[in-house]
Amino acid sequence: MSLFPAGRAPCRCPSWVAILPLVVLALSACSPTFNWRELRPQGTPLQALMPCKPEHASRSVPLAGAATDMHLHSCDTGGLSFAIAWVELGDAARVDAALAEWPRASLASLRVAPDVVDSPAARWDVRLAGASVARGLAAQGTDPQGQSVQMRAAYFVRGTQVFQAAIYGPTVPAEVSTTFFEALQLP
Repeated sequence: MSLFPAGRAPCRCPSWVAILPLVVLALSACSPTFNWRELRPQGTPLQALMPCKPEHASRSVPLAGAATDMHLHSCDTGGLSFAIAWVELGDAARVDAALAEWPRASLASLRVAPDVVDSPAARWDVRLAGASVARGLAAQGTDPQGQSVQMRAAYFVRGTQVFQAAIYGPTVPAEVSTTFFEALQLP
């Protein structure tokens, strides 16, 4: 007995129709939580990946002895906050002071003692080609609502530009951290 009625041949569908259900299944398995996209902040050589569409803001902050325009690209996804910020100091003599102050200010925002920045346990190794200096800092603190928050941040320099790339959240998954920080480039 034939599976096809008399006089009817099996469908000769294009090959893409046969694999369409597999494609739909594969796409439904993808998580839209981390939709990585390239970021190239204007005015810098930095290339980065952000896991969501970042918003941009600028404001003046006191840094290294003077009011300084800080530029920030940030977004939130998967219970985490991602940020890439940078300043143009215009004077190489201010770079060391900025590298000392910025991580301490980040720790203060988490209600963590600023001297944690000097603890070997809070440091992690950052490798960033094109940066004259790169430092990693990890800390556990509390957010403004009193909730526990982890920070993993990198501070790096190219010329008179100082950068911060950071992830904040209840926990920072290793695979997300690796993707975010290893994508940083200063070509």
